[in-house]
Amino acid sequence: MTIDPNLWNSIPVPALLLTADDIIVDSNPAAESFLNLSSRALTGAPVWDKVMIDAEIEAAYARARLNNSSLFVNDVDVGSGERAPLQCNIQFAPLTGAEGMMLMMISPREIASRVTVNTSSSKAAKSAIGMAEMLAHEIKNPLAGITGAAQLLAMNLSAEDQELTDLIVDECRRIVKLLEQVEQFGNLRPPMLKAVNLHDVLDRARQSASIGFGAHMLFIEDYDPSLPQTMVDPDQLLQVFLNLLKNASEASKSGGTIRLHTFYDAALRVRKPDGTHARLPLQVEVIDDGPGLPPDIAADVFEPFVSGRENGTGLGLALVSKLIADVGGWISVDSVPGRTVFRISLPLAPKEPQISNGDN
Repeated sequence: MTIDPNLWNSIPVPALLLTADDIIVDSNPAAESFLNLSSRALTGAPVWDKVMIDAEIEAAYARARLNNSSLFVNDVDVGSGERAPLQCNIQFAPLTGAEGMMLMMISPREIASRVTVNTSSSKAAKSAIGMAEMLAHEIKNPLAGITGAAQLLAMNLSAEDQELTDLIVDECRRIVKLLEQVEQFGNLRPPMLKAVNLHDVLDRARQSASIGFGAHMLFIEDYDPSLPQTMVDPDQLLQVFLNLLKNASEASKSGGTIRLHTFYDAALRVRKPDGTHARLPLQVEVIDDGPGLPPDIAADVFEPFVSGRENGTGLGLALVSKLIADVGGWISVDSVPGRTVFRISLPLAPKEPQISNGDN
């Protein structure tokens, strides 16, 4: 039995057609994008070699096959060897008119929840930074007075006592530096949007990192050269990539690997606050093999002042989240020991209107 190719290709969720032996005989474009595998790589392969499900569904699936019935599995992590897992609902159903054939459909749920988290993080960042800016202004003036007083006292003290006044001055300067970072965060200019080649910005960030804070890391480029341009602020996007690369480099102090992965996901759509839908098909992943995010902060890593590093300000990833949200994109993270993936999804740049010369 054959399925109408137009109908098959129009199914908006990832779908696989399985034989009685659970061999993949067909996949729709949404499945190829979701699994980040081509139809050639999927066809003829055992489904459980290509689709990883973080749940024990074997017994329930075997009963559904035996009884020729449907099976619904909710809220499980689904991925492949080529992409990090996402939380999904899965449906299995026998294919009418084709004995032993099963249809498997995967409905990602992670997108909506992460966009909600991303939006709330952005709002939290604005609120927290507004309060911090006010406090920074009020705190810097007395700190300047404390620093000046300590320096005056040091002029008439012994060398041993001067160590204490030096400590006061150093700590005041450290606090002022932190307050200046907070003020800089709050004074970001609106993004100046233009059509940008993602790989040009990624290469600039990689080159800067490889001769600086990431000199001890191995960088691997896994680019899709056919990606179209995106609509972003190139300078702010560079800052985003540099922040992510710096985090990955600092997490692997003894050396490691950072993989820069770009690909196109045509099935990715998000609902904007005004109720309309937006396509974010351009994907950038920054993948490192470090120890992973501390479990106690993993869910709040994009919130301001949340940091897993000693003496960290907790503003880096909040800044990244804000900059990505400002251009209509979204960012998410999956982290386990040995693999942390920050994924950025961005919109396409609008096509330039075709100018027709006409016939004279």
